Amino acid sequence: MSDQNVRNAGFTPSGITGGSLASSMMSHEARSSGGGVPSGGPTSTLQGMGAKGTTHSSGFTSSGISGGSKASSMMSKEATSHGGGVPRGGTTSTVQSI
Repeated sequence: MSDQNVRNAGFTPSGITGGSLASSMMSHEARSSGGGVPSGGPTSTLQGMGAKGTTHSSGFTSSGISGGSKASSMMSKEATSHGGGVPRGGTTSTVQSI
């Protein structure tokens, strides 16, 4: 995953771009969680990466998640909290897809 892909999706250093994929994700996530975007969810994770330009060093790569990386740790925690699998639409799968 590249910083440019994250920015192209609308997660930028100056915030989420209106009318973008990021904006749509934020709206959907806020509706499904009762009006707010939860810390640690897909939108906040991607926005943090887009603001800092840290996607590549996090372990999300075009060939998968790098072992021993922040991404690997996120995937492990998410799988544990969901009974062993990483849910479709969850933080790890969403960030990896972008």
